[in-house]
Amino acid sequence: MMDPAKIEKIIPGDRVLINEPMSGHTTFRAGGNADLFITVETTGELKRLTTLLKEENEEYIVVGNGSNLLVGDKGYRGACIRLSGDFSDIEVKDTGIRAGAGVILSKVADEAMKNSLSGFEFASGIPGTVGGAMVMNAGAYGGEMKDVVSSVDILTDRGEYRTLSNEEMEFSYRNSIVRKEGYTVLSVRFELSRGDRNAVKTVMEELALKRRDKQPLEYPSAGSTFKRPEGHFAGKLIMDAGLAGYNIGGARVSEKHCGFIINAGGATAGDIYRLIQYVRDKVYENSDVRLELEVLMIGEF
Repeated sequence: MMDPAKIEKIIPGDRVLINEPMSGHTTFRAGGNADLFITVETTGELKRLTTLLKEENEEYIVVGNGSNLLVGDKGYRGACIRLSGDFSDIEVKDTGIRAGAGVILSKVADEAMKNSLSGFEFASGIPGTVGGAMVMNAGAYGGEMKDVVSSVDILTDRGEYRTLSNEEMEFSYRNSIVRKEGYTVLSVRFELSRGDRNAVKTVMEELALKRRDKQPLEYPSAGSTFKRPEGHFAGKLIMDAGLAGYNIGGARVSEKHCGFIINAGGATAGDIYRLIQYVRDKVYENSDVRLELEVLMIGEF
């Protein structure tokens, strides 16, 4: 681990945490410690910090809400960066919404509803941040980020500021140029359409009810564990393999929605990791389909 004193020349010491448990920063509520956990509040801080980390050959990752992340029990030998401060700003102008990378998607949906803007309802229940949603082109209930993004401000791996158009983002299923190139999202402009406030609110409430009915929201998880295989549904393939309710330690395949691996109580990252591998192997044996992970795994398992 690099000397934290070097980081504290850029970031105040109270925002630089050492050996921080990542179980408190991921929705799985499991995992080991990160060598460094740093909260950044301005674009300038972010640029100076990432430049320093690269000079020191220190691995780093921007973690967002940790809603799509599994950290190994032995921890992460690097720096986890959380975006706050200026990255939490949100502004509505006409039919556009500009949101910082650290804004939770539900907040964007609420602002859209309050301003009678339609098009973002599908994302109202996605637990991630705006930045994370750009990385994986997050989507639900027939909508994806590619449908509503106008432009994205990013920081390249060379420390250059750029604004990418929707087309330049190269959105595809659970992927984008941000993920491919290792860019860091700073802010996003969404373009929506005029709608009726009550109608937008009703749709959001209906989708929230569907989630409660069909997803195991009462347990810690990372949402859908696997990507949707072409021509199939991951949850059905897992169910057809007879794995509903199957558990390893505290990790379990949800009976409510087999596409979710949940922390049913006291699960370690190792439990979750082993269950993921077991599910993939059994589905492949049963259906000849190799499931791809939607969850990002980092650190030492």
